[in-house]
Amino acid sequence: MEAVEQMLSTTPNEPGLSRVNLSACIDACVACELACVACADACLGESQVAALRKCIRLNLDCADVCGTTARLLSRSLEPQEDLIRAQLELCVRACKECGAECHSHAGMHAHCRVCGDACRACEEHCRKLLREQSGALP
Repeated sequence: MEAVEQMLSTTPNEPGLSRVNLSACIDACVACELACVACADACLGESQVAALRKCIRLNLDCADVCGTTARLLSRSLEPQEDLIRAQLELCVRACKECGAECHSHAGMHAHCRVCGDACRACEEHCRKLLREQSGALP
């Protein structure tokens, strides 16, 4: 059992969402955050940095959004459903934009391909939680 899933299973608070889906989403957010930071760093090491300026900016923005999303989802005591929904929607948007930009550079930079894939995975996990949350709300 992974650390996030283990923590969620030991908390006395009921998260209101599937612990398995919640854990997978948190893990995907953390993985995407780290991939985006590493991709931005790798882009800065490329010879044509100016051509990657937009990618770097989106990497850093996406990393911040994913990190915040992971932390917000990790708190299960009296969750603010509307805030969680808004954060998940923001994460979907950030991952979609960053992933598209990274994939546009994937042919020349393997780190952009890896990051773009992490963004798409995170986007899908956030969408899955949004669908679950919508089904759980009146």
